[in-house]
Amino acid sequence: MNAGIVVVGASAAGLTAAETLRHEGHSGPITVVGDEPHAPYDRPPLSKQVLQGTWEPGKTALRQPDALSGLGIDWLLGTSATGLDAGTRKLTLSDGRVLGCDGVVLATGVTPRRLRDGHELAGVHVLRTLDDAMALRAALLAATSVVVVGAGFLGAEVAAVARGLGREVTVVDPLAAPMIRQFGAEIGGLLADLHTGHGVRVRCGTGVSGLTGAHGRVTHVELDDGSRIPADVVLVAIGSVPAVGWLDGSGLALGDGIECDEFCVAADGVVAAGDVASWRDPELGRVRVEHRMNATEQGRAAAKSLLGDRTPYRPLAYFWTDQYDVKVQAYGVTGAELDFAVVAGEPAAGRFAALYGADGRVVGAVTWNLPREARTLRRFVAERTAWRTALSAA
Repeated sequence: MNAGIVVVGASAAGLTAAETLRHEGHSGPITVVGDEPHAPYDRPPLSKQVLQGTWEPGKTALRQPDALSGLGIDWLLGTSATGLDAGTRKLTLSDGRVLGCDGVVLATGVTPRRLRDGHELAGVHVLRTLDDAMALRAALLAATSVVVVGAGFLGAEVAAVARGLGREVTVVDPLAAPMIRQFGAEIGGLLADLHTGHGVRVRCGTGVSGLTGAHGRVTHVELDDGSRIPADVVLVAIGSVPAVGWLDGSGLALGDGIECDEFCVAADGVVAAGDVASWRDPELGRVRVEHRMNATEQGRAAAKSLLGDRTPYRPLAYFWTDQYDVKVQAYGVTGAELDFAVVAGEPAAGRFAALYGADGRVVGAVTWNLPREARTLRRFVAERTAWRTALSAA
């Protein structure tokens, strides 16, 4: 069976790729394969509005049904891809079908990491899909004591929501502060204070050795320091791995994701986009980004590349997090190993903006409840402005 172009992953990246193919003039068949039964939806609201209950699940839909049907796409939802021969571009599906493809877009995203000991107990959750979010919300509404394992983006956001629902919440992370890997010690410390101020117990600097339970249900989280935390709900938010296991033997290069060139090309007629794609950046080397805006931008770039556009993919990363009454927005590269300087506002006042630098140049920017400053500082990041010049100008 010849299916024209097949997009594997009914995700934000996959949907954008399919739409771009149509908008760029591809009139042939397009098939989108998605392992979930849902039409493409937005993931960031899952850990915030959906979990809070302020959004119904349907509000996460990326497009209305009429818009999807107007694309003339064959949607194979609730079906997963189980194998690919990149040389012949033959795709095997979980229902036994084999599709011969003129082109393939791979947008399968990532899979949450799990704990080695105790993860099978009832009451232990991960959060990646819409169904995960609904199951976790139901569990939170019935819970008393919640433990969040991992204080990155997802863990910190869920801790804020669970505390807002009135639950006893403990956050555990082996690093010194929440989101320290993403933003560095200064902002990590502020986030620790933010959560502590809202009544969350922040147990940073110690890891989890395992989970224990009774009658098949989780009861405690065991820490490396020998202490135990009672829990009737546990969210495991310790990062993700690219969903590439089904591509073993495909002929594609698989490292930390699907390895692509600077055009998002993984092989002749095969491109990748979104969380699963690792591409070559001329300045940064090999890059893989798990941020929402990258999914859209790279989905568009990969589709154009498949149609013959050879423009290198060089995005300016944009990402954000909402916790309690705080919105943190960032551009570019941020993190613990970079120079850091506050250039507007005051952290003590709860509103400020800062720059990140490396090798005498601006590489990133972050704002805390100063959204207008985010766009102003973006220019310094995009232009790699000299560090001293940016500090003076800002």
